[in-house]
Amino acid sequence: MTPLAEADAAGTAAKLSMLRRIARVWPYFNGSRAGWALAIGATIVASATEPFVPALLKPLLDRGFQRDSFNLWLVPISLMLLFTLRGLSGFLAQFALAKVTNDGLQRLRKAMFGKLLSARLTLFADQSSSTIANTVVYEVFNGSSLLINAILKLARDLLTLLALIGYLVYLNWKLTLIVALLFPAVAFVIQVLSKRLYRLTKESQTATDNLAYVVEENVMAHRDVRLHGAQASQASRFDILSNSLRRLSMKSTAAYAGMSAITQVLAAMALSAVISIALLQSAENTTTVGGFVAFVTAMLLLIAPVKSLSDAATPVTRGLAALERGIDLMDLTQDETGGSFVKARAHGDIEFSNVNVVYKTDAVPALNQFNLSIKAGETLAVVGASGSGKTTLVNLLPRFVELSSGNITLDGKEIRSWDLASLRSQFAFVSQHVVMLNSSIAVNVALGRPVDRDRVKECLSAANLAALLTELPEGLDTVLGHNAMQLSGGQRQRLAIARALYKDAPILVLDEATSALDAESELAVQEAIKRLTSNRTSLVIAHRLSTVQHADRIIMMDSGRIIESGTHTELLAKNGAYAHLYRLGFQPA
Repeated sequence: MTPLAEADAAGTAAKLSMLRRIARVWPYFNGSRAGWALAIGATIVASATEPFVPALLKPLLDRGFQRDSFNLWLVPISLMLLFTLRGLSGFLAQFALAKVTNDGLQRLRKAMFGKLLSARLTLFADQSSSTIANTVVYEVFNGSSLLINAILKLARDLLTLLALIGYLVYLNWKLTLIVALLFPAVAFVIQVLSKRLYRLTKESQTATDNLAYVVEENVMAHRDVRLHGAQASQASRFDILSNSLRRLSMKSTAAYAGMSAITQVLAAMALSAVISIALLQSAENTTTVGGFVAFVTAMLLLIAPVKSLSDAATPVTRGLAALERGIDLMDLTQDETGGSFVKARAHGDIEFSNVNVVYKTDAVPALNQFNLSIKAGETLAVVGASGSGKTTLVNLLPRFVELSSGNITLDGKEIRSWDLASLRSQFAFVSQHVVMLNSSIAVNVALGRPVDRDRVKECLSAANLAALLTELPEGLDTVLGHNAMQLSGGQRQRLAIARALYKDAPILVLDEATSALDAESELAVQEAIKRLTSNRTSLVIAHRLSTVQHADRIIMMDSGRIIESGTHTELLAKNGAYAHLYRLGFQPA
């Protein structure tokens, strides 16, 4: 193959690749057919009227300065109509383009957020929350704006280029001083519309921040949202904020496009005034330079579209790259998979059989041939050093972590055969890392479920938070703010316990629930935990032995295995690893 043929083949492959890339994006932006039709139609009108200005220039220069040659006011009136038409078509093109872009952007964001709610949890381990939030909120916005604007501008420049090649002329006038009268009017229009644009921009920034915050919250709280089945409520919350941002963006576009349209009309009025005065002062002089000036001017007009076409590949490529990042998030991330077994409420019998968990191929197993039976209603305490496999053990149950081999059954049914929503409805988690949404206390306690205010109050009271509720001016409707940081660690911990009480799941997991609390806060939390664990299968992980010594059974873990098992008294009598920890200072509080 010759070098020329190789170059042609490479170019063809690149074009095909570009077309395939655009085809991936197209399904999200093809829904607004009316918007596309309006944008294309207005662009064709705007491009087709480009040669009309030089078309009016030739008779103006050749005949306009001759007495009684033709109607004196025909040219200025035609110019006003022409620029009004151009301004209107430009406004409609920009507005329709904004509708296409924002409608497609909303569909793409909605699909991406839906993927976040259903994706395998490895996504959140592989990518940071800020990266995911930036992709969903900012990357796709910039990409869609760049791509759609670039494609339509490419079409407009091509049409303009063809129109100007067909007629090479442009208008030229001499009385330019009158144009100075245009500036005060334009300045007034810009001042008025700039204030509106500034306000809309500030509102859009706030709306964007709110939308990014919801995404960040759901990335941080992905386990809580899934565990409590709150995907639908969070998707609805996201849709409301996303739609608000879309409306603000459309208003901003209308103001920006209106500024351009009004300015064009004012320019047309000034230009018409210049030409009118020139015609009135022309007297009997005759000019024959119209054809020449029209040709030269039309050639000058070719510079802008030619330059624009030469740079067209850059915004298209950048826009596609940004959008593909979001689409890859959906296409390359698998959804969680579950079985079909559904049970309203489990008894709570759990069995681990030869379970192995390996996070990386060459890594030491987090759990190694692990076997354990837990009876319904039993309180099992899990003790061990950091890295012994305690948290991996409990995260296997709601399938936040997938086992590498072995089996885990709940009520005799392998957990992978359970429907995921049904499986996770059987568990309530209270961990040391409490995650709360930026919403009211009532919504946080009833996460994923309808709010029963009386029941919420009962759960808060059972969690030793009745006093806090009386101190808050808005009571249950108090908005907690960012992750409830206005509350103390103990209060946030008890709020998580109230959430678990409200869910009333048959199996409870306490993961280091009191490890970061002071003695007074721990005592209040311990009292709430006693109420919470009553008549439930409970797994309690703690560094403080005081929180586990009253358990029905305690297991001591090391390197993913059970090395000791028994009651607190039995393990102390064995004088093994548990007793060693006890003597090191893990005394009852």
